[in-house]
Amino acid sequence: MSSTTLISVRVSDDVAQRLAKLANVTGRSKSYLVVQALEEFIAHQEWRVKAIRLGIRQADTGKLVEHKEALKVLNKWGKR
Repeated sequence: MSSTTLISVRVSDDVAQRLAKLANVTGRSKSYLVVQALEEFIAHQEWRVKAIRLGIRQADTGKLVEHKEALKVLNKWGKR
């Protein structure tokens, strides 16, 4: 079993009420939901930082894409 650390945060009354309601509806504890949310948020932020650093390294080494080429790729993201 991994160790855990107790942390404390302040949230708005609205967030606290929404969390309590979601915990009640899903049958999960508020702690469980907060841990899940933090894990997802942290994973996403870690991915963003990694992608940004990669982009900076590529730019520093001259591995760039022309604007028109980048737009072609980006425009495909919204299409199936």
